[in-house]
Amino acid sequence: MTRARRVPWVAGSAVALALLFGGVATVASARGDGRGDGTGRVAAPAPRTPAVDSADAGFARDMAVHHQQAVEMSFLVRDRTGDEEVRRLAYDIANTQANQRGMMLGWLDLWELPKAAAGQEPMAWMADGHEGHGMAGMDGTAGPASRYRAHDGSLMPGMATRTELDRLRSASGRKAEVLYLQLMTDHHKGGIGMANGCARLCTVKVEKRLAQSMVEAQRSELDVMADMLAARGAKPRP
Repeated sequence: MTRARRVPWVAGSAVALALLFGGVATVASARGDGRGDGTGRVAAPAPRTPAVDSADAGFARDMAVHHQQAVEMSFLVRDRTGDEEVRRLAYDIANTQANQRGMMLGWLDLWELPKAAAGQEPMAWMADGHEGHGMAGMDGTAGPASRYRAHDGSLMPGMATRTELDRLRSASGRKAEVLYLQLMTDHHKGGIGMANGCARLCTVKVEKRLAQSMVEAQRSELDVMADMLAARGAKPRP
């Protein structure tokens, strides 16, 4: 039996808002100026907000881009199949990742950091020696730390190429379902590797918690998508 996992919109939104407010509190604390608290005592200086080249800022920027493509692919398959199981999964992924993307862009605004850092390549925050950049190992398993090479619009591990997105746009029915599940499986594997990197390297606690929640949720969805592919006589791409 296929194990479907559906996250209600209201619940997902509540979690997103809770995490966002947590991020606001984190940033507000980080912007403290060490002034007195009304009792004559002087509070200790609060930590500074993340730097533009920090893991916190880099993850927020890169994962926002990564998530945007997942949302795009989910809307594409929604219009190309009548299968309710696939449409529910696509809805859940689009809704969850759109909410998380909004949170991360909101943090960059609160930190007064650019959403695109000029001259800084994607994944630069995942310095060699900490995380690998290749597809191998991006799902948390062991793999070489070779730098990912952007190509055909695929900027980061797991991202679909322009050619693959065009194939999804032109597909329909079972063909669209299988291609979407395969592309999203790759996408989740890349996203898990990035989120694992933030869980280890980021310093903002609410962002680390969000990254860890991404790892857990997307691993669960990988199992669901493997079952859905098997039910359609297909399997994840090698």
